[in-house]
Amino acid sequence: MAANALSPRVLDFDVTAEIDRISRWMSDTLSNTLHRRGVVLGLSGGVDSSVCCALAVRALGAGRVFGILMPEHDSSSTSAERGDVVAQQQGISYITEHIGATLGSIGCYRWRDEAMQRVFPAYTAQWKSKIVIAGGATGGLNYFKLVVQSPSGEILEKRLPIKEYLQIVAATNYKQRIRKSVEYFHADRLNYAVIGTPNRLEYDQGFFVKNGDGSADLKPIAHLYKTQVYVLARALGLPDEVCNAAPTTDTYSMQQGQDEFYFALPYHKMDIALWAHNHKVPATDLAACLEISEDQAQYIYGDIESKRRTTHYLHANPVLVEPVMEVKR
Repeated sequence: MAANALSPRVLDFDVTAEIDRISRWMSDTLSNTLHRRGVVLGLSGGVDSSVCCALAVRALGAGRVFGILMPEHDSSSTSAERGDVVAQQQGISYITEHIGATLGSIGCYRWRDEAMQRVFPAYTAQWKSKIVIAGGATGGLNYFKLVVQSPSGEILEKRLPIKEYLQIVAATNYKQRIRKSVEYFHADRLNYAVIGTPNRLEYDQGFFVKNGDGSADLKPIAHLYKTQVYVLARALGLPDEVCNAAPTTDTYSMQQGQDEFYFALPYHKMDIALWAHNHKVPATDLAACLEISEDQAQYIYGDIESKRRTTHYLHANPVLVEPVMEVKR
């Protein structure tokens, strides 16, 4: 690549051909590989699940797609509203299963709050909170901060000790794992397969929960950068509120972008950085494209590799003492 040739155009693709390709693949995979009658997916109201829903309807017909909205106590009301709009627009059967009571009964909120109270003793269930990432984009090790908001509106933040960080993440991971259990109940009931909705940025960088949102039978957009998923959303005619929605985690009670929680940059820049790293583009070219320093660009490349190493476990299959040759994977 010539110097300074890197631009957002590297993510351009033939949208119509890609929609057709994914639709054919989905239909063939369901019939010939998975041998299931239809598909189930969780509808979060975000662009990824909405695009997967629209692709499934195109591939299989609305009658073979079942959607589930699964809000909980910390969910944004707009997430469920957008999910409802998408399900109705696509003409699929869907239900709403509020999982807050289940999460409460297994200790999700209690374990989370106990860890947060060790950092902020005044914290109670009436406060709001989120975790934000720091360090990796500036060349240091990634670390996390806890940000809390009191009922009066005061916002405080502190660096999270590793013990409290792990406990908070473990507790909130219950949310993705309970949602996936609900999806597989309905998949078993209907003899359907479960769709996973990670895009390439999330799949590559390990932004998912093992046996939670990382678990699925087919993942139709894991090869597409987030920017490309937004392009598909518009091409598929999804509602404007979905096409224009910024990516959020919708996991913590305070509003939180994905770049705050996990990624070093907003998705449209992170996509370019990941593409550039995958295609061995020098850091000088990335720096020029994103208007950052060469050192910062190199830090971003280092952070990409660091996340791949630390999240390799999430992609790994169970480890056996020796292969069971009669079982084909």
